[in-house]
Amino acid sequence: MTTTPSPSKLGPRARKVKILATIGPSSRDPDMLRRLVRAGADAFRVNLSHGDHETHAASIAAIRALEKELHRPLTILCDLQGPKLRVGAFAEGRALIPHGGRFVLDRDPTLGDATRVQLPHPELFGLMSKGQRLLINDGKIRLRVVEATEQQIVCTAEVGGVISDRKGVNVPDAEIPIPALTEKDRRDLAFAMEQNADWIGLSFVQRPEDLAEARKLMGGRGALCAKIEKPQAIKRLAEIIELSDGVMVARGDLGVELNPEEVPPLQKKIVNATRLLGKPVIVATQMLESMIESPAPTRAEVSDVANAVYDGADCVMLSAETAAGQWPEEAVLMMDAIARQVERDDGYRQRVRMLDTPPDPTTADALAHACMTIADTVSIGAIAVFTSTGVSARRVARERPSVPVMVLTPSMAVARRVALLWGAHPVATKDIGSFEEMIAKGKRMALRHGMGGKDSKLIVLAGVPFGMAGATNLLHVVTLKGDELEQHTARSGS
Repeated sequence: MTTTPSPSKLGPRARKVKILATIGPSSRDPDMLRRLVRAGADAFRVNLSHGDHETHAASIAAIRALEKELHRPLTILCDLQGPKLRVGAFAEGRALIPHGGRFVLDRDPTLGDATRVQLPHPELFGLMSKGQRLLINDGKIRLRVVEATEQQIVCTAEVGGVISDRKGVNVPDAEIPIPALTEKDRRDLAFAMEQNADWIGLSFVQRPEDLAEARKLMGGRGALCAKIEKPQAIKRLAEIIELSDGVMVARGDLGVELNPEEVPPLQKKIVNATRLLGKPVIVATQMLESMIESPAPTRAEVSDVANAVYDGADCVMLSAETAAGQWPEEAVLMMDAIARQVERDDGYRQRVRMLDTPPDPTTADALAHACMTIADTVSIGAIAVFTSTGVSARRVARERPSVPVMVLTPSMAVARRVALLWGAHPVATKDIGSFEEMIAKGKRMALRHGMGGKDSKLIVLAGVPFGMAGATNLLHVVTLKGDELEQHTARSGS
């Protein structure tokens, strides 16, 4: 049997995939945040496209307080808005573009009408050419360029409709020569670093170079997540993944700029490419969209979440469902239930390992692979990974082992970052100084966190000398004895 964690604590999740919930008006109340964590949320996304710094700071403080209350590291991802292109304003706030009608985007700040509107992005003039597309309001309006000069872009409305003030513009057929960070993004990034955000989401990445400025401004703090939502990013996907710490499949804008049928295979391609490098990959956008207003999802949405879990994604994300929806707790509970059901499927392990992730020719990778093999061969309660940077934990998680990965680290920052990893149960604890101390701590933490019972075995992975980053070279299998369990039970008062 296993020990039961204290009611004030949360033991390991009964699933490997993680849940990232977006904070907003529906969820920023501290009591609701607590309910979301108990429902299954492992991490929270702060969307810096909306709200002010004061409101976001209060949400982050509430999460940190909850982290202490529940004795569980909670990840905070601050998501930057990025260089979102928008049209100008209209004289009447909106206008109707007829199907097949002529519509002009120009540099004139005069309020727009049904024939024209300002496009306040000079970098687009001269860049566009005949035959290219402009998509407005998430693709609801589709324009085709018939003529482009330095002053105006003349289009035909292939799909017309109502257009209103400052609606977003997508340019799927051209790489836009604008930096990935706007002035607002720089201010927001400075705020996120002041708040000790664990991850930064970089929006509208088009090229590997887009990551450089954000990385420099972060100054070695936090981890950088590249959001893949532009077709141009797919062309240089391997380089972008290499330079990032993780990747988000942001299917919202990606689905606007591509044909809908192109998105599912691209999602699998991005997930697989990120997994191969052992970095966390998040699948996001419209996963349980109908639960914004309904207490139950559609069957198609359930299948969408299930497919992401079967594909081996590290994390699945809720956006408006928890930020502005009427049923935030129910949305998390549903996502948790779907993930657990999938992971109980007899074919899940085979499916999640269909991607071949051969170890690199290093001792650390060979040992991480051995952890998976041992867990498949011997009855193991958990894999205890001692790490100061989180790299060893990433290597083990990449193998998708059949048991939980307890990540023991002296750094709370590392514990929070690895909480996005598939199967990881992070524990911030004091550093170790000897082999004997390592084994004792591994056993003690396994019992404390409900990962061990009488005669159960534990894999311990670490590096010698202790405390030296990048020195993973030790794998040990230990057995939890009955007297150790009795001693722990007596100490815990259970």
